[in-house]
Amino acid sequence: MLEKLTIIGGNDKEGNPENVKLFEIDAGMVFAIVGPTGSGKTQLISDIEQFIDDSETISGRSILINNHPASEFNFNKSLRYLIAEVSQNMNFVIDITVENFLLMHTKVREIENQKEIIDEALKITNELAGEPVYFSDNLTKLSGGQSRALMVADAAVISKAPILLIDEIENAGINRLKALEILKKQGKIILVITHDPTLLLMADKRIVMKNGGMNKLHITSTEEKELLKSLVNFEEKISNIRDYIRNGGIIKEKNFDI
Repeated sequence: MLEKLTIIGGNDKEGNPENVKLFEIDAGMVFAIVGPTGSGKTQLISDIEQFIDDSETISGRSILINNHPASEFNFNKSLRYLIAEVSQNMNFVIDITVENFLLMHTKVREIENQKEIIDEALKITNELAGEPVYFSDNLTKLSGGQSRALMVADAAVISKAPILLIDEIENAGINRLKALEILKKQGKIILVITHDPTLLLMADKRIVMKNGGMNKLHITSTEEKELLKSLVNFEEKISNIRDYIRNGGIIKEKNFDI
């Protein structure tokens, strides 16, 4: 069982030692990765996905699993099953129904109560997607937002991967705040790559990338948690306006308190 992921710092793009020498992520923790374009977010995620050690990457970082180097494990084929990913760009190409896809995955994962689990997965999907998804829908006919909502639901209740990577789902066309809340309840290690301040403040900690290196490590402060409440309240108001307009409403017909 994966209880802790440790990232040991290496060097930035210029070969200088990273400011953050080490950070740990425990099971059940949400950890955000932030920084401008080109700051090194993608390389850090790649290092984590590959469970590298300092001899295998230009960054010089090492990844520990439960305080042990990944190279010590003799089940390397299983390492790839430790991480699941939900990204902003995700569409299906397999030509089967939603129901058959979910059933196929529950069988692969050797889940016994399959009907109960896929019902829960569909319920979560429709909490996140704009238009409803049905078991009879073909995967290839789903919109991008519906596809990503389905994959969030799949990761929440079917996938056994203990590490979940969420890549910029603010652009994914789903209810991203509810998605993160649902996933937080699963006891997984959640890595969030985002530019969205609301998602960032929902994380327990965040690493700030600069010039290819891990520059700063922040624990979400009490003040930031208070700000998060205001941001979430504002998001709900914006969401109400968006849904009202999507359903044919005209703003002058109704007053909205922003």
